[in-house]
Amino acid sequence: MEGDAYGATIAKRRLSRILTDLRLQTGHPANHICDTLTWGRGKVGRFEANAWKRPEMSDIRDLLRVYEADEATRREVEDLAIRAKPRAWWRDSYYQDVFEDGEFPGFEADASEIRTCMPLILPGLLQTEAYIRAQMEVGTRNAEWCERALRGRLRRQAILDRDENAPRLIALITEASLRYRWGSAEERRDQIQHLIKAGQRTNVEIRILRFQDGFHPGMNSLINAFTFPYPDEPPMVYLETDTSAKEVDVNEARSYLDLFERIRSAAVSEAEGSAFLSSLVETME
Repeated sequence: MEGDAYGATIAKRRLSRILTDLRLQTGHPANHICDTLTWGRGKVGRFEANAWKRPEMSDIRDLLRVYEADEATRREVEDLAIRAKPRAWWRDSYYQDVFEDGEFPGFEADASEIRTCMPLILPGLLQTEAYIRAQMEVGTRNAEWCERALRGRLRRQAILDRDENAPRLIALITEASLRYRWGSAEERRDQIQHLIKAGQRTNVEIRILRFQDGFHPGMNSLINAFTFPYPDEPPMVYLETDTSAKEVDVNEARSYLDLFERIRSAAVSEAEGSAFLSSLVETME
């Protein structure tokens, strides 16, 4: 897809991490490197914090020279810098205030596996347009923002349709999120049918947490967890609120991945979940 920029976001994150490791091996503080290269103070720190927009190859090569990186590292870093360059659709000014953290759709798009648990609403990657509109109608944003956010959410969903590199999605869905009365009965049935159809994909696993099975470990947890194609790349976890998605640090991320597996264990099997959804469609009014 045009503007998909697959791999660019994780390449930039990985590039920042490798450059940090290279500097630490020299034993020099970031400002010393800035002074050596006659850069403004803070520039290296922004690179290492992944707070740059797009890396310039001349800057990357200057750092590799100062760090005396070996040939293999040079090749990897330069390759990452090239892959980090494309400008993706979610960075367009049209979506600037929709994706305020700027990179969430990119990490979602680059993940090899996405794990999501949303106790009271359906995951954004599995929502129908009617569901999205109904959810946004009760929010505080104006109609123009909601329309842009809706378009952005629908565009995010396209990653599940990629012929190559489509991520595996594991979605833990609660019965509570399925029982709300919103829109028309037909729209609610369409949403459930959409979930059933999505669960038939080879790259999607949908697990249901039913009322009858009691409390589960994820009652208060809104988790979006990403793992990536690089075996040594740390996982990433975002915790969502009504107004933002916050990234947690790597150590905390691993504890949320453990929590996710505990929640997953409390859910019924995929087959039982599909049967539950089918019965829900039949009884929905």
